[in-house]
Amino acid sequence: MNGVVDALPESAGLCGERLNRIGAHFQTYVDQGKLAGVLTLVARRGQLAWLDVRGHMDIESRTPLRADSIFRIYSMTKPVTSVAAMMLYEQGRFQLDDPISRFLPAFANMQVFTGGTAKNPETVPSSRPITFQDLFTHTSGLSYGFMGATPVEAMYRSHNLDTAATNLNTGDFINKLAEMPLLFHPGSRWNYSMSTDVLGRLVEVISGQPLDEFFRTRIFEPLKMIDTAFSVPASQIGRLTTNYHKRTDGGLQVADAPAASRYLTRRPFLSGGGGLVSTAADYLRFCSMLLNRGALDGMRLLGRKTVEYMTLNHLPSGDDLTSMGQPVFSETSYDGIGFGLGFSVMLDPARAHVIGTAGEYAWGGMASTMFWIDPKEEMIGMLLTQLMPSSSYPLRREMKALSYAALID
Repeated sequence: MNGVVDALPESAGLCGERLNRIGAHFQTYVDQGKLAGVLTLVARRGQLAWLDVRGHMDIESRTPLRADSIFRIYSMTKPVTSVAAMMLYEQGRFQLDDPISRFLPAFANMQVFTGGTAKNPETVPSSRPITFQDLFTHTSGLSYGFMGATPVEAMYRSHNLDTAATNLNTGDFINKLAEMPLLFHPGSRWNYSMSTDVLGRLVEVISGQPLDEFFRTRIFEPLKMIDTAFSVPASQIGRLTTNYHKRTDGGLQVADAPAASRYLTRRPFLSGGGGLVSTAADYLRFCSMLLNRGALDGMRLLGRKTVEYMTLNHLPSGDDLTSMGQPVFSETSYDGIGFGLGFSVMLDPARAHVIGTAGEYAWGGMASTMFWIDPKEEMIGMLLTQLMPSSSYPLRREMKALSYAALID
């Protein structure tokens, strides 16, 4: 990519003048000190039509953000893990309605929280086992310790079930997670959770490879994603952005600086739910493979029907996220949005209160990164920055509105 667009926007059916609004809009965030830096891109019909880089990788040093800067993509790892799992599904290694306890016995006899406290929980046996489908769609009954206020999340915290800070290896961490009660019976609700971390462990168990090795050999190398990994090589640390947290006064506070980042070394726990770093060029290649229904530059990772199946709404009875439970933070909207096998899926843009196309699929990360793929418009959009929490500003909706406004055919 190298910071250069492939062609004039008009050749991809986009208005260059209107695309320029994207850069001007997000420059105001930089000027007001709300974002250190931001990268935006729009691709259509296989051409990179817009690429814009604003601000800094690090405010204190005033190091300019670059087109090849490395970002913590957090939950944008989830689609990668989902693709990895579906590659194994295509090989007949499991069925979507298989209990995960077939491969992870620790999940054989799950309990569901019904009352009490974190120290004295009341539980009942789960009405049915957790399945692969439950993990893909976040209907497993699992949660995140940092999100909710229920006794179950308190138990996660008291047992140090923090994917970012744990010193446990992946297998031990997932086995410890299986000791916690579920928030609800599998399949009955939607709750954003460590489900994809469990799915990543299943990729390891089924394939016999560590997750980073599977990603590298089966996804990253075939797609030429040269900078995507669970850690940053010492030779490339100068390209790693600083991650910021929004202060109560609206200013920025350093959350993770490159010099002391946990991404400097390979950690024992490989988070399939949020552990990767990547670049705009790399993740664009991943998105392009999906938009091209499983293949890119002659390398096929998934079959066409598999990608089409993954990007259907898999919530029961065609429900949206609002009817299945309340997501705690804004990785996506609630109304008019379904969920597929690793992505949110647009059901009804009018109900979602955001411009878009029924059938587009997307996800984001906790540092305000996002992407979406629109098969009907043959379009990919992406925004990369480093600001937590992701609900700080409506960056994602603004990016979509600005990008779709540029369509001219």
